[in-house]
Amino acid sequence: MNKAILMGRLTKDPELRYSNTSNVAVCRFTVAVDRRFARQGEERQADFIPIVAFGKTGEFCSKYFQKGSKIALVGSIQTRTWDDNEGKKHYATEVVADEAYFADSKKNEGAPSRASSGSDSDQVDGFYPIDNEDDLPF
Repeated sequence: MNKAILMGRLTKDPELRYSNTSNVAVCRFTVAVDRRFARQGEERQADFIPIVAFGKTGEFCSKYFQKGSKIALVGSIQTRTWDDNEGKKHYATEVVADEAYFADSKKNEGAPSRASSGSDSDQVDGFYPIDNEDDLPF
């Protein structure tokens, strides 16, 4: 079984390209994933995982995520090798993302969750006060 589930923050904006032969979207970015434990007295370490997403998933990542965005991914680990022009062999290990999800709260994104007839100062954790409970549909 080859399944990777990651959550972290993008280290830079995603790079979207389209393949020459089949015009399929290919989106590449790196996610900083905090390690579970930190040594006592030391700052928590992070791993920087290269991610590639194809097709609609790649277009989604390119459109809705940017540097610093928190993302949750489900995919698989893939390795590949190639020889450069000088005949030197290169190796790459990356996660191929099949699914991508928003992991930031809307509050952190800086945009209000919906239009408000009152002032934004009335909003508490994404909810607005209701003046008359008789207006509720339940």
